Amino acid sequence: MTGTTTEGGWSVDFWLDPACPLTRHTARWIAQVADQVVLQVRWRVMSLSVLNEHRDDDPEGDPHGYLWIPARVAAAVQTEHGHAALGTFYTALWTEPDGTAREWIGDIGEALHRSGLPAALAEAGTATDYDQALRVSHHAGVDRIDARIGTPVVAITTPDGTQRAFFGPVLNATPARADAIRLWEATLLMVGVPAFRELKA
Repeated sequence: MTGTTTEGGWSVDFWLDPACPLTRHTARWIAQVADQVVLQVRWRVMSLSVLNEHRDDDPEGDPHGYLWIPARVAAAVQTEHGHAALGTFYTALWTEPDGTAREWIGDIGEALHRSGLPAALAEAGTATDYDQALRVSHHAGVDRIDARIGTPVVAITTPDGTQRAFFGPVLNATPARADAIRLWEATLLMVGVPAFRELKA
């Protein structure tokens, strides 16, 4: 899911909740960019369940805690097999076996199988074994931003080592390839301004 990389080039750390459908559009956008420019992408897990667990309301409408399941499995994949494996698993969750995009998250066991990952990782979804790893990964992204946010969190590192983290961009569709590069260039312009904090539509 990443393009050719070179030492000292651009990189993106991409924190995602694996069950968020809007995040999937942003992930596909980053993958498109990485196919066209020299860019390294490191996929990392975060969790809307962790983000919202101390709130009085439930913005995700998940009273039974189903969102914990894919997030815990993603944390297990990241912990045991690394960031690239998480990216592969995440892609499988959101695509059909023939490669077409899904409208909603797929079967976890089937996605693990297509990713070449152990089926036993699915058991992490209903256990707490990887909750600490999930929280550590989550806070490594979320704590970079001093604002109420959601998923995804993106941190761009420039060739000179400067890093800037932000929430989003949140997309309601995956842009065309030409628009993907335009959005990438616009994002770089915004985060290149030290005073820039947030943009919402």
